[in-house]
Amino acid sequence: MLIVASAGAVAAVRPITDLPLQADGPNRWRLPAGEYRGSFRIDQPLKLTCAPGAIFQAEGQGNGLLISAPDVSVQGCTFLDWGDDLTAMNAAVFIQPQARGAQVLGNRLQGQGFGIWVDGTQDVSVIGNRIQGDTSVRSQDRGNGIHLYAVHGARVIDNHVRDTRDGIYIDTSNGNLLQGNTLEDLRYGIHYMFANDNQVLGNTTRRTRTGYALMQSRKLTVIGNRSEQDQNYGILMNYITYSTLQDNVVTDVRDGSTGDTMIAGGEGKALFIYNSLFNRIENNRFARSAVGIHLTAGSEDNRIAGNAFIDNQRQVKYVASRLQEWSADGRGNYWSDYLGWDRNGDGLGDVAYEPNDNVDRLLWLYPQVRLLMNSPGIELLRWVQRAFPVMKSPGVMDSHPLMQAPTQKEPA
Repeated sequence: MLIVASAGAVAAVRPITDLPLQADGPNRWRLPAGEYRGSFRIDQPLKLTCAPGAIFQAEGQGNGLLISAPDVSVQGCTFLDWGDDLTAMNAAVFIQPQARGAQVLGNRLQGQGFGIWVDGTQDVSVIGNRIQGDTSVRSQDRGNGIHLYAVHGARVIDNHVRDTRDGIYIDTSNGNLLQGNTLEDLRYGIHYMFANDNQVLGNTTRRTRTGYALMQSRKLTVIGNRSEQDQNYGILMNYITYSTLQDNVVTDVRDGSTGDTMIAGGEGKALFIYNSLFNRIENNRFARSAVGIHLTAGSEDNRIAGNAFIDNQRQVKYVASRLQEWSADGRGNYWSDYLGWDRNGDGLGDVAYEPNDNVDRLLWLYPQVRLLMNSPGIELLRWVQRAFPVMKSPGVMDSHPLMQAPTQKEPA
């Protein structure tokens, strides 16, 4: 195996042209198999393809590869053991602001720091990479798999990220596409902060502490994603406005009880909506979780219709200040515990679905009352509420519940 030695423990970043590149066409270069030690940079437009067995070994210092020129492509390389200084933003591949149009394609990355950091540039493609963190390090001390900061027009597609801190983190970045990524065994699968006009399509999260943490953003299009066996929250919406959640599937969300949650009270919620308004939540499936949907902190004026809530321990948790109607254009949602009927065969229940009552509200406001759940006093309260509906508190009503769960659409 060819070995290019580093020039010391803290070697300077060297140009990629120091390596034994082989011409592979106009402005195209091929890096032969071998272990190339140290940190390298690409400061001119070029396309670099690694032969099988070509490995960048950064020896625990700095970045593996720094891209500082436009129109650079890096494909098929392996990056190992780059720096773990998160304050210095150490990454296997660090893409600088001047590297517009960079492409990072089909590489393998394994280390403790950030995987791919994209910093303040445009039109970057991060496609088909496999990124793995180091499980010997606490998750909060690992870097994110893919980190976008102040980025516009990025395409992050078909990557597989596991055992990093967050799978894909997006901060102050607008107009980007995340599609077809698989994100496993993480803190948060996809994490949005102050990022608008983004598309999140056909991604899958598994065994994360939150599948999709959508925070402080607007005009997100979240369609055709899956959350499987995540903890605390499948999808978390925190200060999200004017966004669309459609054709997503969230199943088997568990109460992780890790104490590492964005908002206190992670109870295995398929969908948690916190202070989020004017969103369309349609044709999603929320199943086999502790809570199907929880709304709080003024999360009203959302359109919630055509969804299926199947076999959740509690379908809805909502302490309301006014009645919330969860149907639109004469069409509501499917509830697996609905006990009504459909006499005219139009596919809609003839009796409204009301998931919560005054006793539920009392239990949410004063959890210690749970000690009296089966007491005669609690049973009397439920009887009085049924006998005298005028005493009911405002809550959720689905006036047109669906008798059959809608068919899920496959992502485009």
